[in-house]
Amino acid sequence: MVSAFWSDLAADLKDPEFLRVYVRESVRIATVGAIINALDDARISEGMSKAELARAIGAEPAAVRRLFAAGNATPNPTLGTLVDLAAALGLRIRVEPLPDEERQAVTEPLRTGCVVEADIKQLVQLRQTPGHGAVRPV
Repeated sequence: MVSAFWSDLAADLKDPEFLRVYVRESVRIATVGAIINALDDARISEGMSKAELARAIGAEPAAVRRLFAAGNATPNPTLGTLVDLAAALGLRIRVEPLPDEERQAVTEPLRTGCVVEADIKQLVQLRQTPGHGAVRPV
């Protein structure tokens, strides 16, 4: 049985502006979360404290603590901050193509403001997908 929430969301996704905002926010949340998690995992693997990492990039320790805080609803670090953190951990951030099925679900709605029924499930799963974002060893 489909809940009212999912029915309402499916109906809302038919509105081009709502769809574009939903897709942008979903991709942003998943991507930033994946990058932050990968950087925090790397920090732990390197045996660095959050304060040490902050000093390495010339940031306030409190800012780095907040960035890596569990349950941080929607951190929105700058790309420059993420690049600095990655570099201090021996990593770099790269842009990579989306898998074909994800590309269809993400790119077409942003470009056209339309979504096909088959892609609604893919859109709903975007916020739950940890694989967005690329952080690679240097």
